[in-house]
Amino acid sequence: MRRRIQRISGLASLIPLHTATDIPLQRQLYEGLRQAIVSRQLMSGARLPSTRALAGELGLSRTTVFQAYQQLLLEGYLEGRRGSGTYVARNISDGLFAPAQQASSGYGPFLIPATRRQSESGATSSTTFAARDVSAPSTASAPSTMPRLYANPAFRVGQPALDAFPHTLWQRLLAHNYRNSWTDLFGYQEAAGYQPLREAVASYLAIARGVRCTYQQVIIISGSQQGMDIIARTLLQPGDAIWMEDPGYQGARWAFQRAGLRLIPVPVDTAGFDLAAGQALYPDARLAYVTPSHQFPLGATMSMERRLALLEWARNRNGWILEDDYDSEYRYTGRPLPSLQGLDDAGRVLYLGTFSKVLFPSLRLGYLVVPPSLVENVVHARRGMDLHSPGLEQAVVADFMVEGHFQRHIRRMRTLYAERQALLHQMLTRRLSGLLEVQPDTAGMHLVAWLPPEMESQPVMQALRDAGLSAMPLAATSLRPLRRDALLLGYAAPDEEKMAEGVRILASILERQRVRRSLAVS
Repeated sequence: MRRRIQRISGLASLIPLHTATDIPLQRQLYEGLRQAIVSRQLMSGARLPSTRALAGELGLSRTTVFQAYQQLLLEGYLEGRRGSGTYVARNISDGLFAPAQQASSGYGPFLIPATRRQSESGATSSTTFAARDVSAPSTASAPSTMPRLYANPAFRVGQPALDAFPHTLWQRLLAHNYRNSWTDLFGYQEAAGYQPLREAVASYLAIARGVRCTYQQVIIISGSQQGMDIIARTLLQPGDAIWMEDPGYQGARWAFQRAGLRLIPVPVDTAGFDLAAGQALYPDARLAYVTPSHQFPLGATMSMERRLALLEWARNRNGWILEDDYDSEYRYTGRPLPSLQGLDDAGRVLYLGTFSKVLFPSLRLGYLVVPPSLVENVVHARRGMDLHSPGLEQAVVADFMVEGHFQRHIRRMRTLYAERQALLHQMLTRRLSGLLEVQPDTAGMHLVAWLPPEMESQPVMQALRDAGLSAMPLAATSLRPLRRDALLLGYAAPDEEKMAEGVRILASILERQRVRRSLAVS
């Protein structure tokens, strides 16, 4: 007979939790909260207890409550308000009232090779992924967007070195703009963005990335996710098929799924995005989403042959290419590679960049570079979302770039991250030889650490979270099953002490998993 966990009055009365079941408590709590929202027992705008308060009320760990809140935040049922707390979202999309779905997962460094998948009836169907799957991967798969619960920044993917950020300089620029320009910056701004910042971005990209554009083609956005949403609204229709790198950036997957697009998972290899495979899988794609300078997450660089072939495809088929240049600044050998956009002579490439990895994530500023023919439509779509990005922050970033601080900061971080990557690789090799297979990378902010073929990432991820660490499994980035899983281990954020602590904890976890696996086999 199922035994209910003892509950007290309050929100707990809406959430029945059971220990006599195989369903994790985090999943039970997520489902209970989601059902309460869908059934209107929790009304739009209702304030939820803090993770600490609800954990005490339900007798759960705070981490369990955080994980449930995190997934509901990612899916759009909840919203966080800075300095105020967590609330039921005020504008919940009708699509979110569909039953929640589990994210796909799999294992291995190589995708199970199949361009066709057997259905239960024995028939084959194309390995495409259709639209309106609004569920986000579980928090085991998702990067942390609420890092306060993670005391140790070791392994956090995409997190820059906030300890090395020039805080005093930033405060000075912030105060200067607040003091001298607040009357201009506190009012409504241009939807395309603050012109001095657009000019600074265009100048920087021309020199550093070989991007060919005028400032009029630069649209300031509130992060990469918004840029992807704008592109989906402007260029595509629900049901259109797009090629996605697989494994690839899961944030792009979520954005395009929510737009109702059909995702075609295209394999990547050491030469990057495999155009021939994409054409074999689905020749009528409308857009190709690629990370050619440093493929996320495996780190490949797209070869020149494939770059030219992809541009030819776009030109001949009137297709579009979205070039996500998310961390091109951090290349540790040789010069940064020129952009795909700089090779485009047909106006088919849209270039996406972000300040989150270079400056800090909560800034929520990025940029789209679009062909002249699309500027008006993209600006119109940008205006329809949230009018514009915050003016004060745009002005500070513009000054940061124009005064030369931006490139100096990149140079310092490039040196620091190269040192931290080498340190992490050395620690992993020394402590985890035989348990992880890790090779250094020539660029980026994380290493790919392959698990033993028989080891699954889920229990490892759970143990890491319980220890206050955040990492990402490779399976979270793939639309198709993998033969072997890996951990993506960020190295940019932690200092040497935190990194050593993280490696020590990871080594202990993997040793325990190996022992348990050996006992199970025997």
